[in-house]
Amino acid sequence: MQPIIIVLIILVVLVFIALIKTIQVIPQASAAIVERFGRYTRTLNAGLNIVVPFIDTIRNRVDLREQVVPFPPQPVITQDNLVVNIDTVIYYQVTDARAATYEVASYIQAIEQLTVTTLRNIIGGMDLERTLTSREEINAALRGVLDEATGRWGIRVNRVELKAIEPPTSIQDSMEKQMRADRDKRAAILTAEGVRQSEILTAEGEKQAAILRAEGEARSAALRAEGEAQAIRTVFESIHAGDPDQKLLSYQYLQMLPKIAEGDANKLWIVPSEIGDALKGLGGALGNFGPPSPTGGDAAAAPKANTRKAPTYREQPPLE
Repeated sequence: MQPIIIVLIILVVLVFIALIKTIQVIPQASAAIVERFGRYTRTLNAGLNIVVPFIDTIRNRVDLREQVVPFPPQPVITQDNLVVNIDTVIYYQVTDARAATYEVASYIQAIEQLTVTTLRNIIGGMDLERTLTSREEINAALRGVLDEATGRWGIRVNRVELKAIEPPTSIQDSMEKQMRADRDKRAAILTAEGVRQSEILTAEGEKQAAILRAEGEARSAALRAEGEAQAIRTVFESIHAGDPDQKLLSYQYLQMLPKIAEGDANKLWIVPSEIGDALKGLGGALGNFGPPSPTGGDAAAAPKANTRKAPTYREQPPLE
């Protein structure tokens, strides 16, 4: 009985192992390569799959999701003979598990080497300045070459990115000095433009202020002259309307003499010849209020007609 039990146990174990090998569960976004006696048979997709135990074997399980692989910095020589280190990142996805298994031994290593060689070819035709400013162009050219080469490997390159482009230290120092000089130049230009604009605005403001001030003074002078003219016209009309005689005019003339002498600057003033006529007229006016003349006749009291000519004014030499 014991040998039979042992055989049954062995059969149960074999059946269990066969069931395990027969039923293959493939996760989502994965694929498995099945070989029968070392020859490719089929590709198992995601889900529950049945294989022949001990005959079919799983050669490789492939992840079909998009993968990200960073590559270490690679030294590349530019067209102007400068060595720069470039870091790259590749985004790829396996589209054909069979081709990725049988067409290339290690597609990761193949992609890395292809990236390095393609990058050297592209950068070799550019100078340093264009290399630093043409990342999009480099990415597009690199992606086109990689996608074409890896298509027969069952791999699609979705994206290529340059992480960093590091020129030599001496070149970095020179670039920093140049950038600093450019910034200083732009700052000086902006400062000069600001000062110039400020001076222009200040000059425009002063010009407008001077114009407005001149217009105000001109208007004020015109109004002042108009007022003085109106005052003179009013006084003139009042004088003619009142019909003043010679006596009144002589009296007013004498009252204006003190005002003529007012002021500290009036060190010398000249009495015109009309002062005699004014005094005579005033004396005549006062004489009318005195006792009558002994000769008594109206003809004697009547003043003689003034036959004096109008005084002639001569320009006085300026005082030194």
